[in-house]
Amino acid sequence: MKSRIAIEDWLTRDELNRVRDAVRAAEKRTSGEIRVHLDVAIMDDVLDHAAFVFDELGMGKTKDRNGVLVYVSVPGRKVAVLGDTAIHAHLGHDYWQNVLDLILGHFKQDQFCEGLCAGVEAIGEQLRTHFPYQRNDVNELSDDVSFGK
Repeated sequence: MKSRIAIEDWLTRDELNRVRDAVRAAEKRTSGEIRVHLDVAIMDDVLDHAAFVFDELGMGKTKDRNGVLVYVSVPGRKVAVLGDTAIHAHLGHDYWQNVLDLILGHFKQDQFCEGLCAGVEAIGEQLRTHFPYQRNDVNELSDDVSFGK
């Protein structure tokens, strides 16, 4: 029998706030949008489920199509990073793999909060390069960490 892992057992409330603050800091320098989503479901195809969550969170509806989702299946420590069409056109597959490697490198050392914050920071740097902050920028998506059911 497998035990179910709860988000609260994986990241503390303070750590969730640190991840949210990393998203806010990154988004202050870009018109892009970053979301972090944690799921306690074990998914065989994390990338496929991440694409579903991307749509569910309305990430494909941003004005400049420059949203990025960091999706984590907590029990398996599986991660997917999805960029919308405009940012993906600038960065391509290899960049997303580098972000995955960065996050998973921390996860292997049980540094979950640090891994997510480092990934968000790296994504934010690329968003800033390709989609700099605009004075009329509107925060189109929540900065809070979202959770699967």
